[in-house]
Amino acid sequence: MDYPRHLGGAAIGARLRRLSERIDGDVARIYAEAGLEFEQRWFGVLNQLALNGPATVGELAATLGITHASISQTRSSLEKAGLVQSQTDPDDARRRRLQLTRKGRQLIERLTPLWRILDQAAAQIAAEVDGLIESLDRLDDALSRQSLFERIVESAPELTAHGLKPGRKVRRSS
Repeated sequence: MDYPRHLGGAAIGARLRRLSERIDGDVARIYAEAGLEFEQRWFGVLNQLALNGPATVGELAATLGITHASISQTRSSLEKAGLVQSQTDPDDARRRRLQLTRKGRQLIERLTPLWRILDQAAAQIAAEVDGLIESLDRLDDALSRQSLFERIVESAPELTAHGLKPGRKVRRSS
C-alpha cells in the first residue's frame, strides 16, 4: 500500500516532498548525464541573476518566495563553486549584492538549452495532469491566506492552553 497516498490530505507535505525528491533526482541525473556540475537548489538564484542582474539576498528571497536563510545557504554554495560573487551594495553598505561571475555566466550559457528542454518536459507533465499548475497556485494562495499552523490552532483551541499561538515560535525537541 502507498501509505502517503492512502492518508489523503493528512499527508500533503509527505506527498509534496516525495514528488519534489523524484523531480529533483531526475533533474540531477540529467545534469550529470550532460556532464554538468549543478545543484538543483541553485536554479532559482542563478536564473534570477541571469534574467535580472545583481540582487541582494533579501531581494532574491522575496522574488523566489523562500526564506532569507535558504538563499544565504545557496549563496554560500554558489560562491564556493565560483559561480557568484558578492559586493557591497552601493545604496546600503550593510547589504551585499550577488552577481554572476564569468564562470557563472558560462554555466548559464550551457544550461539555457537544457532548461528549455526541462520546461518542455514540465509542460508535458502539466498537460497530462489537467489543472496541476492551477491547483498548486490555489494551494499556495490558501496557505498564504492562512497557514497550516494557524488553521490547526484555530480549529483546536485547546492547543493554545499549551502555549501554541499564531505568530509565536514553537520550540522543537531533538
